[in-house]
Amino acid sequence: MAKIRESGEDYLETILVLHNKSGYVRSIDVANETGFSKPSISRAMGILKEEGLITIDKGGQLIFTDEGRRRAESVYERHIVITDFLEQVLGVSHDNAERDACKIEHDLSDETYEKLKSFAKNHK
Repeated sequence: MAKIRESGEDYLETILVLHNKSGYVRSIDVANETGFSKPSISRAMGILKEEGLITIDKGGQLIFTDEGRRRAESVYERHIVITDFLEQVLGVSHDNAERDACKIEHDLSDETYEKLKSFAKNHK
């Protein structure tokens, strides 16, 4: 499977968060949440579908494949762990921690992420 770009990971994360809130997610919900245009979201959802990460049912509901859910949960976990680390360990404000975590979560190596996660867990 090809490595999706950062924006694709962000969309997967958004779909997961929206699904956890309401149990039902359509492209329009992703557009409303992100502020991007419906055509941009439609194009992005097509790419995620081509990559085998989501399916779209006849009603327009976005449904994760097993791989899509795994990837979304992985990105979301990274986001939460990094945000918590920045806030609780370094004392960064919540808003800045959220924004910075969004940038860091995509580029951090697995090794560095696991060390950060372990450090944060032991720091609590």
